[in-house]
Amino acid sequence: FRSNEIGNVEVYTETGTYQSAWQPTISSFPSSVTRGSTYKISGTQFNGLSQAGGGMGDEYQSSTNYPLVQITNGSTGHVFYARTHDHSTMGVATGSKTVSTNFDVSSGTETGASTLVVIANGIPSAPVSITVN
Repeated sequence: FRSNEIGNVEVYTETGTYQSAWQPTISSFPSSVTRGSTYKISGTQFNGLSQAGGGMGDEYQSSTNYPLVQITNGSTGHVFYARTHDHSTMGVATGSKTVSTNFDVSSGTETGASTLVVIANGIPSAPVSITVN
């Protein structure tokens, strides 16, 4: 990474990227979802490689190993996030082990042809095509 010092402020500039082996993969997913409903999705590496948490003493801890489900509408490009819950594991670095999570499609998600990705530790899976009803 590269750091540029400007006065008393440092600005982080990203110079690299993740390795493809770190990406979550989606192996089982619904091809069609309905707003307001819950669905199960399966694949690998949904919890990333580490908890990668940031902490501030004993008052605040934040982990990044929760899987995020992102739905992007194909027509508008608008991005929506689905609430994930009931993960099969919160273990990290699960390798090729199949894991799963449930996700809730919000009532505000736009309908139509869309793509879905799972994001773990800030790393997105390859997109899959779904239809939101």
